[in-house]
Amino acid sequence: MRRRVAIVGGGVSGLAAAHQLIKQDPTLDVQLYEAGPRVGGVIQTVRKDGFLIEGAADNFITSIPGGIELCEDLGLADDLIGTNPDGRGADVLSNGRLEPIPSGFMVMAPSRIWPLLSTRILSPWGKLRSGLEVFVPRKKVTEDESLKSFVCRRFGKELFERLVQPLVGGIYTADPNRLSVAATMPRFLEMEREHGSLIRGMLAGRKASGKRAEKAGGARYSQFMSLRGGMSKLINALHDSLPEGSVHLNAAIGSIHRRGQRWRLRMKDPSVGSVDADAVIVAAPAGHASSMLTHVDAAIAEDLGGIEYASCAVVSLAFRRDQIGHPLGSFGFVVPQIEDHLILSCSFSSEKYEGRAPEGTVLMRVFIGGACQGGLLRLPDKELLELARWEVAKLLDVSGEPLMQHITRQTHAMPQYHVGHRARVERIDERLQNYPSLALAGNALNGVGVPGCIDSGQKAARRILEAIDATDDSKSLSDELSVC
Repeated sequence: MRRRVAIVGGGVSGLAAAHQLIKQDPTLDVQLYEAGPRVGGVIQTVRKDGFLIEGAADNFITSIPGGIELCEDLGLADDLIGTNPDGRGADVLSNGRLEPIPSGFMVMAPSRIWPLLSTRILSPWGKLRSGLEVFVPRKKVTEDESLKSFVCRRFGKELFERLVQPLVGGIYTADPNRLSVAATMPRFLEMEREHGSLIRGMLAGRKASGKRAEKAGGARYSQFMSLRGGMSKLINALHDSLPEGSVHLNAAIGSIHRRGQRWRLRMKDPSVGSVDADAVIVAAPAGHASSMLTHVDAAIAEDLGGIEYASCAVVSLAFRRDQIGHPLGSFGFVVPQIEDHLILSCSFSSEKYEGRAPEGTVLMRVFIGGACQGGLLRLPDKELLELARWEVAKLLDVSGEPLMQHITRQTHAMPQYHVGHRARVERIDERLQNYPSLALAGNALNGVGVPGCIDSGQKAARRILEAIDATDDSKSLSDELSVC
């Protein structure tokens, strides 16, 4: 009989796991169960009035190769597009004005000194305190530390509030007082341990690589790519790569149970019945995974259930270029909490990538909510749209009504890697050793970006393949001994 692998969750992680399993072993019976009416999770591309709108991620980083490699494997290599080479990084709101993020400043540390010293974002004292980072001693104790504590300890409060907090908030929509630096930015901890200073570490890394520092600040936009036609093209290609009839929509799993060497998945709707499988990959959000695994391992379920999530709203607005007084010399901007505004950030989609908006128009995405402003999401759609329009009109000197507006709510979509997260993941991994034919995938444990989700799905697939191979080898040995 064919070995059956059941995958719970049809986001990019679950789809990547299914694709990997079938690619490595076409004889497997892979069945994917998605609770909703479509696959792709939060990734969804919408075309509206000539504009291409992304409801969640609109690109992926290429320094982690999984995204590009999967696109090439699926025949999408010709559809990969980079950011506009004429773009100039990102801005940050500073005392009511949009200022360029210092060239070479990468999320938490500078790779160039002069742009940090010449920026108008920091006061003279803020610049001096930031420069004194090279004299701050290494932290000797090894317990987990919040991102805010780490940055303030090394660079001072001003650089944290003016640059790091808004940049990290744009990535994780998180509260930096609770966010774990070890779980989110481990390479900066390595710099502190190896070089005693993040500034020295950044400069040493730049020298060792022989590369010039990025001219722009914020994210390394040269390392990002998207797909012509939108990110849903990846989801559609993954879906199409799976055997017909292997994807089940509106098929919510209620619980998972161990049945000897096999697994039984009971559907949430009792009238539908249950599914038996030789192995299971759970690629659902942590809360759902927790409830499903309660009968398998209470400790794993408890740890998964302790992972908190943040929500946000993505408001897409389109204007004629002549409606916007601001020159838009960047790919967007981030907003520090101390500026007392009601948005997290704004991305100029049509400035970043081709094919997002008709000629002479601008498409932008405004992000609202997150862990620190979650109460705003209680507002109805109409008021959130008005809030976004009011904010961009004030900050970008926009006049008149938008040509198009669209809102997407990402409810409980972003896992929060709080202090202690790595220890939680280690406990889960240790408990999973008791269940070789059970694997977890998704963004709840390791990595929130698209490549991280792809990697988690592929790792889960490899784990299951190893478990199936070990079972087959054991059965073969048992058969040989019985013959003897």
